[in-house]
Amino acid sequence: PAASATPLSAGPGGGQSSWAQQVHRLAGAGGGDDQPVAPWKPPTEDIFQAAARRQASARPAGLGRRLAARLLDTLVLAGLTAGAAVPLGIKAVDHVNEKIEEARLSGETVTVWLLDGTTSVYLGIVLAVLLLVGVVSEVLPTAKWGRTLGKRLMGLEVRDIEGHDAPEFGAALRRWLVYSVPGLLVVGIVGIAWCLFDKPWRQCWHDKAAHTFVAG
Repeated sequence: PAASATPLSAGPGGGQSSWAQQVHRLAGAGGGDDQPVAPWKPPTEDIFQAAARRQASARPAGLGRRLAARLLDTLVLAGLTAGAAVPLGIKAVDHVNEKIEEARLSGETVTVWLLDGTTSVYLGIVLAVLLLVGVVSEVLPTAKWGRTLGKRLMGLEVRDIEGHDAPEFGAALRRWLVYSVPGLLVVGIVGIAWCLFDKPWRQCWHDKAAHTFVAG
């Protein structure tokens, strides 16, 4: 009887009680076990609206901030790689000087190769360390958060050009390799300068290879 006395909510709901009315009925009547109460759930954000809003807010970052972020990341990479490169470089120089000294003492005209079995091993180790450090400091942060340390400090973010999310590990690795390998061959300067003329996303070569762009 107490439950039936509770007014129903008006409107196009088929006379169904509101959530507040159901709670009131359950608390006052004491016999609400046979009256199912619809649990209240907080409103959640629509994923499609969130994706559309994220895409609408994405703008290619300014070239000045991108350059500053790249310089910071390069300093971090060089500092971590120097731990292995400097000792091996000193050993390589000493090895070459020994070969030159032996040739001078022999009194003969001989060719001294800077890259031989010893120095090539040193160079291979340095390149392997460079690749490993690049994966740790560049690829993993880009795949997980969409930003490296330098980009985080400059307020930038690497995004997939279609989903506008952080790139997957494969894309982040491809992005790093296309940046670093041509960079070692000095050709990379052209790939970096490509973003000066690229429109609308101002992509460099490594961005095009990974289907990404830098937002900020």
